[in-house]
Amino acid sequence: MSVEDWAEIRRLHRAEGIPVRAIARQLRVGRNTVRRALGSDTPPKYVRPLKGSIVDEVEPRIRELLAVWPSMPATVIAERIGWTRSLTVVKRRVRELRPLFLPPDPAQRTGYEAGQIAQCDLWFPPAQVPLGFGQVGSPPVLVMVAGYSRWLSAVMIPSRQTPDLLSGQWAILSALGVAPRMLVWDNEPGIGQWRGGRPQLTAAVNAFRGTLGITIRQCRPNDPESKGLVERANGYLETSFLPGRSFISPQDFNAQLQAWLPRANDRQHRVLGCRPADRLEADRAAMVALPPVAPTTGWRLTTRLPRDHYVRLDANDYSVHPSVVGRQVEVHADLTHVEVVCGGRPVARHDRCWAKHQSVTDPAHRVAADQLREAHRRAVITPIATPVESRNLTDYDRMFGLDDLEVA
Repeated sequence: MSVEDWAEIRRLHRAEGIPVRAIARQLRVGRNTVRRALGSDTPPKYVRPLKGSIVDEVEPRIRELLAVWPSMPATVIAERIGWTRSLTVVKRRVRELRPLFLPPDPAQRTGYEAGQIAQCDLWFPPAQVPLGFGQVGSPPVLVMVAGYSRWLSAVMIPSRQTPDLLSGQWAILSALGVAPRMLVWDNEPGIGQWRGGRPQLTAAVNAFRGTLGITIRQCRPNDPESKGLVERANGYLETSFLPGRSFISPQDFNAQLQAWLPRANDRQHRVLGCRPADRLEADRAAMVALPPVAPTTGWRLTTRLPRDHYVRLDANDYSVHPSVVGRQVEVHADLTHVEVVCGGRPVARHDRCWAKHQSVTDPAHRVAADQLREAHRRAVITPIATPVESRNLTDYDRMFGLDDLEVA
């Protein structure tokens, strides 16, 4: 009897009030079949009768071996019991029996308190992004995932050097409005490294975390399990954000990424059973407020401007107004701009170049340099009139005794 017949029999009897004999005649089934359907509260289910296995006769011996050596491999057990047939059935039976002789070892489920932690990592997207000057590349993307809410944040940065890492980190935290109490990083050289069995953060990273009042924990080398949240987020970005997209610049990549992230944070999370956006406010409420003074991030360097009036930053040269040649200048750079200041006065501002080994020139600086060189060429140095005594040449003849020879 099928489930459909069972359901129809019960409907005819319970809803229509049709007697057993009429149902049997209408459906062309036996009356005993109708009675069995009416007496069963669950639908019929086919159950295959159990058959014996060729390994049943050696199961007592398998149990004896597992009782003494619970971790003995199935191949060794087959050898000890003299098994000469297929190993598949023995392995299957050992897999069923082994848990009876091993103590339970449940895994611990990792949980995160609100505001406690966020994991950070660099994702290198397998896509060629135009960087300008005919160059293409795959700059790193700084990814951060909050532990409690699973809120995903990301931004592409020019390099993996410490100034750019801190600039990207501050950009993400500024957008979030607060800072987690702990940031977890892997063994990234721009963050720090392990020496003598202990993690040592760089001076800039220590200054950054000190300003925010948070902890930065660096995982041991080759330990991706310690930051599985962000590792899975990297895979999610690669499979859900990247396919089918093309980019014309790093700025275009970031624009598309920031437009996509709200959709990612609004999706149903399988482990949480809700959306990251549903837990964000509770997560943010337990985080640390940002300091009133922003931490020092980005590039900061001081140099004396050479005669060619260019400063070098991250493998690129940027022009500076030539009026400050020979003076000390301060170079400040973030993810988008490069600024040069001399005596508190700005003397250059450029868009950050993501390509390598390029010279970025402001046309105004070139014109000013041409004018200064021309003025220097036209400068006339007036000679100083100084009287010089003229000596009589006969004095030299007298000195060397040549006048007496001429007389003789």
